[in-house]
Amino acid sequence: MAKIPKNPEEIFAEITGDYRKIFGEDLISIILYGSGAGEDYVPGKSDLNFLIILTERGIEGLDRVLETVGRWRKRNVAIPLFMTRDYLTGSQDAYPIEFLNMRRSYLVVTGEDVLAPLAFDPRHIRLQLERELRGKLLHLRSGYLATGGNPRKVRELIGASLTAFVALFSALLCLKNLEIPKRKRDVIAAAGAAFGFDAAVFLKCEEIRGKTDRFSAAEVLAVFRNYLKEVNRLCEIIDRMDV
Repeated sequence: MAKIPKNPEEIFAEITGDYRKIFGEDLISIILYGSGAGEDYVPGKSDLNFLIILTERGIEGLDRVLETVGRWRKRNVAIPLFMTRDYLTGSQDAYPIEFLNMRRSYLVVTGEDVLAPLAFDPRHIRLQLERELRGKLLHLRSGYLATGGNPRKVRELIGASLTAFVALFSALLCLKNLEIPKRKRDVIAAAGAAFGFDAAVFLKCEEIRGKTDRFSAAEVLAVFRNYLKEVNRLCEIIDRMDV
C-alpha cells in the first residue's frame, strides 16, 4: 500500500527529485497550493495539488511523466497542473479566480515563486465571478431536478458544489481589497459580511459537505432552497457591481 504523507513537506524532496530527473534544467518551479499548503489539510482525505512550471522545451515532453504521475496519484497527489511561464502570465485575464485561489495558500517546493508577481484587473475578476456564479446557479437547479427531491442526493449535490464557492468568495474579498482568511468558514463569513448575503446558509452547507451536521431530511431540503436563493442574490450583487 502506498504511504500517504501525514505532512506534505515529507514528500517535497522526493517529488522534486522525480521531476528534476525527468526535466532537468527545463523545470522552473514546483509549487504546492490549496489545502495541502494551509490549515485545512487532512491526511488521507485531502489531495495534494502541485503547479509545475516548465520551459517550452520541457512542456513538449509530458509523455515522460505518465508513470511518475500515476505512481504519485496512489499517494493522494492529484495530477499536477503543468504549464509554461508564458501560459501562466497570459492567463491572468482569463482565469484570475483560479490563480487568486492558488495564491491564497501555497508553498514553493523548489525553484521560482511565479505566483507572487501576478497582478489582476478587477474587471476581469468581476466578469469571471458573474460567469461562474450564473453557471453554478444553473447547475444547482438542474442538479436538484436530477435528484428527484431525494434528501440523500440533495446532500451529495450540496457537498459536491460547495467547495467551488470558497474560491469565488475569496475573489469577492479581493475585489474590495479585504484580507482573505485562511480557513474556509472564515472566508465564507467574511464574504457574507462584506457583500450582504446570508453566510449562515453557506456555513450550513459546509456542515453538510463535511458530514458534521444533524439536519433532518426536511431541514436539508430547506437548506438547499435557501442555498439557491443566496446564489441567485449573489448573481444580482455581482451584476450590479461597479469596479
